Amino acid sequence: MPDRRSVDELTIEELEEILAIRKREARLARLKRLREDGRVVDVPDLIEPTSPPLAADRAARAPRSYYHVNEVAEESAPRRRFNLLPSHKTVRTWRDRFLLLIELGAVVGLIFVVVSLEQARVETNQAVAQTQVVPTPEPTPLISAVVLPSGHRPPTSPGGAAPNFDEVPAHLRAFVQSVTPQPIATPAPGQPTRIQIPAINVDAQVVQGDSWEQLKKGVGHHLGTANPGERGNLVLSAHNDIFGEIFRHLDQLENGDEIIVSSGSQRYRYVVNQTRVIAPTQVEVMLPTNDPTVTLISCYPYLVDNQRIVVFAQLQ
Repeated sequence: MPDRRSVDELTIEELEEILAIRKREARLARLKRLREDGRVVDVPDLIEPTSPPLAADRAARAPRSYYHVNEVAEESAPRRRFNLLPSHKTVRTWRDRFLLLIELGAVVGLIFVVVSLEQARVETNQAVAQTQVVPTPEPTPLISAVVLPSGHRPPTSPGGAAPNFDEVPAHLRAFVQSVTPQPIATPAPGQPTRIQIPAINVDAQVVQGDSWEQLKKGVGHHLGTANPGERGNLVLSAHNDIFGEIFRHLDQLENGDEIIVSSGSQRYRYVVNQTRVIAPTQVEVMLPTNDPTVTLISCYPYLVDNQRIVVFAQLQ
């Protein structure tokens, strides 16, 4: 039958036995937690010695409502407790040191990467700064030509039509021959594409450049001069007795005649205001102008080609 006595009715020996059992239970629970954490080693319980008569007598008198006699004897037996073994401590110590070394190596590597990136940034900026040095300004000629375009030997000359380098000053002849033919320019928006002169029945395409090869294709736009409608001098040239004789009758134009220059679908109307016959070396007629103008150039006279005829017109 369970013992229903209250705490006040128990003897001192019974209370001490109950307290010892409670302490044992707490110690076993703590040992169990340490085993689960891996901090102690499991070993079989040692054979417990026979309880002394006094312990057995106390167990016999202990209230059955709290503990069974056998449980009291078993829990009262001493058990061997194991703390952390030295080998486990050594393993944990070396593992901690290894992890610490890894962390230190990662920090050092990160610092090295940051320093390297900063050094590369500084070196890159210095290299770019050296390439961005502003050069000392030097005067450059407005016109690079030494002779007016479209110059050639007449088709009736021995050997037929050919570039006439005799027009070029003797001291510049070798240089002009070395840069002939000129590279073909890449078309760009705004450049002239067509010219129409109703008074002399001219309707031709405009190509970029006015070298010997380019003027075989049509009217040449001198590179670096203005585009149609722009402020400045738009310089166009063509042959008069070869390759279609596009500017054959340029000398028949009169003041007031119109010249239509197109850039794509956009048309610009110029009106003739002057005509001149000049030497091939008078390249000043290609100089930039303050107003939108067009300058037409061709060899002159027909089948002689030792001069140039130049027609000037202004944008209307």
